[in-house]
Amino acid sequence: MRPTIRDVAKKLNLSITTVSRALDGYDDVAERTRKLVIETAHEMGYAPNRAARQLRRQQTDTIGYIIPSNSAGFADPFFSEFIAGLGDEASAHNYDLLVTTAPPASPDEKAQYERWVQGGKVDGLVVNRVQLDDWRLHYLAEQGIPHVSLERSLTPLDFVGVEVDSYNGFLELMAYLVNQGHSRIAYIGGDPKLKIENDHHAGYQAGLKAAHVAPEPALVTRADLTPEGGYQAAEHLLQLANPPTAIVCVNDLTAIGAMHASHQYGLKVGRDIAIAGFDGIADSAHTQPPLTTLDQPVYTIARQLVTMLLAFITDEPLAERQVKIQPKLLIRESTGGTMPSK
Repeated sequence: MRPTIRDVAKKLNLSITTVSRALDGYDDVAERTRKLVIETAHEMGYAPNRAARQLRRQQTDTIGYIIPSNSAGFADPFFSEFIAGLGDEASAHNYDLLVTTAPPASPDEKAQYERWVQGGKVDGLVVNRVQLDDWRLHYLAEQGIPHVSLERSLTPLDFVGVEVDSYNGFLELMAYLVNQGHSRIAYIGGDPKLKIENDHHAGYQAGLKAAHVAPEPALVTRADLTPEGGYQAAEHLLQLANPPTAIVCVNDLTAIGAMHASHQYGLKVGRDIAIAGFDGIADSAHTQPPLTTLDQPVYTIARQLVTMLLAFITDEPLAERQVKIQPKLLIRESTGGTMPSK
């Protein structure tokens, strides 16, 4: 017969209340007693009723993530890797991860956030693809819901999360391309409301300025962060009377689309034109040719965000409320470089 909390309490000669509070992590139970209760419960094969535990603590033991995507977000390698990191770290702390998708800044997205927050579906949320002035961050702050984000908005809100220094990353990428002899470097960006677009484009512009290259508006275009959008944007650039010799892209999927367009125009990527991306998704190493990219450790970032969020939820001190990460320039054959030896 499956042991009960009463059996654990009887074996330790403790009250059921003390055993229950020890298992639930309350700080009014001595640490020595808590460890003894947990070890004994484990030895006896006792597993607490999770639903009852959540009701007592008024918590769901669930964190949420709403993919900000107009299309099937689960098919995007960035989101797949990000969700894997969120899920693994949540599971390591006995939390569940609730995931859905909604078009960014849409009525559906707002309704989804309201359902989760007002319905008490989650204890906290992870936010990414942050906009310069992001309604999600305003809403969660107003509602007093613990949340963390990958990137911060430009509005003066308390920021807990991770930033990637993509500005200096793009500056490094531009310097590399200029040193390769490129001066007509095009840029395919994303939605100008996105923080990542703001930082990536600023790094591109700063790279031109550092190389004393005058910016050309015709060499800047925007897409929707998908391969299809990258293909169409690259087509436009390649049809110019004086097309670029290099294209830097806001993300890897855009760059993959730009590579396909270049192939269609009979160009050999890495020789006739250089193309680079940002993100470092696994697929970038297996394109033809392999894609030069600014690599951000997406899986690791996601796990770190969950660690920060759970500390936020449980009122534990955070060693760092804001973490900044430097992306790593991976030079591959799409810009004329060579794959590093293993």
